[in-house]
Amino acid sequence: MTQDLVATRADAQVDPAGDGAWSARAREVLVEAEARLDRRFGQTENPEKLIALRARAVDQLLRNAWVQCIANDSGLSLFAVGGYGRGELFPRSDIDVLVLGEPAAQAAHAEAIARLFAMLWDAGLAVSHAVRSLAQCAEAAAAEQTVMTALIEARPVVADSATRKALAGAIAPEVMWPAREFFQAKRAELQARHKRFGDTADNLEPDIKDGPGGLRDLHTLGWMSLRAFGVRDIEALVGLGHVGLDEAAALKRERIVLSRLRYGLHLVARRGEERLRFDHQKALAARLGYADDDGSLAVEKMMQGFYRSAAVIRRVSDRMLQRFEEQFDGSGEPLPVQAGFSLRNGYLNADDPAWPYGRMGDLFDLFAAWAVTPQARGLHSLTARAVAEYLDEMVPYTAVDQTTRDKFMRLMRAGDGAQTLARMGRLGVLGQWIPAFAQVSGRMQFDLFHAYTVDQHTLMVLRNIGQFAAGAADERFSIAHQVWPRLSQPELLLLAGLFHDIAKGRGGDHSELGAVDARAFCQAHGLDAHDTDLVAWLVEQHLRMSVTAQKQDITDPDVVHGFARLVGSRERLDYLYLLTCADIAGTSPKLWNAWKDRLLADLYFATRRALREGLEPPLPETARVAAARREVGAWLHEGGYSADQVAGLLARMPDEAFVRFRIEQLMWQAQALAEVGQGELLVRARPIQHGANALELLVHSPDRDGLFAAIVISLDRLGFAIHRARILDGPDDTVLDTFEVSPADSFADPDPQALVASLQRVLSAPLEGLRPVRRVVPRQLRHFRFAPRIDFPEAGESQCTLLNLVAPDRPGLLADVAEVVRDQNLRVHDARIATFGERGEDQFLLTDHQDRPLDETARQALREALQAALAPR
Repeated sequence: MTQDLVATRADAQVDPAGDGAWSARAREVLVEAEARLDRRFGQTENPEKLIALRARAVDQLLRNAWVQCIANDSGLSLFAVGGYGRGELFPRSDIDVLVLGEPAAQAAHAEAIARLFAMLWDAGLAVSHAVRSLAQCAEAAAAEQTVMTALIEARPVVADSATRKALAGAIAPEVMWPAREFFQAKRAELQARHKRFGDTADNLEPDIKDGPGGLRDLHTLGWMSLRAFGVRDIEALVGLGHVGLDEAAALKRERIVLSRLRYGLHLVARRGEERLRFDHQKALAARLGYADDDGSLAVEKMMQGFYRSAAVIRRVSDRMLQRFEEQFDGSGEPLPVQAGFSLRNGYLNADDPAWPYGRMGDLFDLFAAWAVTPQARGLHSLTARAVAEYLDEMVPYTAVDQTTRDKFMRLMRAGDGAQTLARMGRLGVLGQWIPAFAQVSGRMQFDLFHAYTVDQHTLMVLRNIGQFAAGAADERFSIAHQVWPRLSQPELLLLAGLFHDIAKGRGGDHSELGAVDARAFCQAHGLDAHDTDLVAWLVEQHLRMSVTAQKQDITDPDVVHGFARLVGSRERLDYLYLLTCADIAGTSPKLWNAWKDRLLADLYFATRRALREGLEPPLPETARVAAARREVGAWLHEGGYSADQVAGLLARMPDEAFVRFRIEQLMWQAQALAEVGQGELLVRARPIQHGANALELLVHSPDRDGLFAAIVISLDRLGFAIHRARILDGPDDTVLDTFEVSPADSFADPDPQALVASLQRVLSAPLEGLRPVRRVVPRQLRHFRFAPRIDFPEAGESQCTLLNLVAPDRPGLLADVAEVVRDQNLRVHDARIATFGERGEDQFLLTDHQDRPLDETARQALREALQAALAPR
């Protein structure tokens, strides 16, 4: 044996007591070492020392086990690979090793190898291993870059120098995976990995290791550096000119932040968890010493730190990848595009190395040049670094001259102002120009309603506004492309979008506080009083249209007129409508749907009509009913129906229908009623919007107790979510019920005819035995439970009792509520259904079975029954 191999065995002795005794003692040593390191985790700011010590402790156990099982002359060697090969071992990370030996040695010692790993498993070390020869290593590495990646970090645990050199030679760049080819493969792998996470780290449950801006991005840079330049640490690239001192320091700082989070997450989760799941976020925040205050929860502070670190890693990583690319492919000849700027290898670059000369105005010139250079792949790494280096010197808009502010406003008035703001946000410029924006950078909200951090949500809103500006019809927004051309100054909408959430986390009403910020900004940038008032008003009222549409009855003329009085003008309505659409769609990918699109469009048109007709009190209900009946009757006459047929059809429809539904809906309902006889069951469905899965459902039927519950339970069983319900009593003891639904489960069939057939079968049979399906509450929803809030506010002039219910959302929630209402012998006359992330906020108009309002006894019985049904499962 060579001297260096003997040295690794110097403190290792064969245990005469046998494998079981060795494993038992090894387990005790391991538990004690882990406990000692875990205690130190709470006392140290740098977890990297702990993961190195953990790797050294495992090294020692592996060497001892190797001596116990493998003979000195076996011809076998042991290497650590993967993260363990880098000398990093988090509390529950995989321990990957390679047993290297020629096929004859492998065969001769197969039992000894099996014994080795059995002992290690018995000791509590979950070791993953591969047994290969040099030729097998070379073959596997040549075929798969992930194997190659693991092997280039191979670290000897029990191996002599000759074996180390032989392994390194078998996978050398001269033999396989030359530096350029390896770089391209790892970059493609990184891009594909980012794509799996939506190309953003700003998710509710981000992945610390594999997500964009995570530790794996740093590992990738390290692998590229090792293959291309032979250096293991990114810091070593400083001397080679591929990374600046500031960039290396930033990566080291953020690596420590992420390592600390990952170390603590493993401890809290008690397994190798890499995602910051809701299950562990609160416990981890407490373990790391964060505390709640008036402005933020502890968990929100912790997550903000993560998002900011991930953003820095992504920015520096993008610059380094570009430099590596130029190292292999060159930068080519610069192509001038604007005064002072050119394209280098397709990237926009400032020609003068001294740029931006310490002036904000010159920085804005870059964004102006970028805006008129759509072919640019992005910023050149040197220019991006110059921006990053200038960040600390940047001053806010309050500390510059009017000329510089004017440059900013010219950027906003350009055709792609939304994209320019997004670029400024990603580069950190926006937070320097507007310090309030920096405060919400990386700020998350611990709920399921907001899928992104505040700054990322703001950029999503701006992106949606930019899509409106494209002028083309977007199937997600049915009328936005019609409203957008009416805006006389689109930049005012951009400013409202920029400021609408900027005051979140300050402890007050963010709409009011944000309006103050917006007003100050507009005044400083020279906007006149009208424009300033408009932007500030939009910020202050940015939630009003959404709340009105989703929580109030927008078929009620009084509701529409109240909203119209708030808006006051067609101009404000146009701006507010577009801001509301962009805001909702930018809150969560799942939040915007065809139902919300139509709901807001209905409120928009109703308000526009009210503004056009003047803000006098609406016509009496009798006049509105008569006018709607005449219009529908005329349409039916034109369709070939006789006067008697028209009269008969209209007589089957309740007066309230002509108040609550649009004329187009009434026409569809009347035509459907013509297909069945008086008193027969009618079920019809149609798409709410072309190309969307949302459906409008119509049920006309003889009234039966439990009918509403039967419909709701059936829709839940079929996998549909109900967004809106309208329950109307018709003549001759009939009901005319409408529902707006969309598929909520993968098994839901969005075909309208399939839904009609299923409901027809259910409603044609006895209803008494129909019960909701009991479903498992999704993991995410379990972390946002709260006691249901049940109250009975005044119902105005209605002869019904109004039930307000706010409860944790879960599958089957509405079905369970409907079952309770049925079991209490109550009737539902109207229902408004709204879901906001983890919260269901529903309203019902109820009577007893004799159509009387609920007395106090009935209310208390309903309250108790709902509390029992909605108790956590």
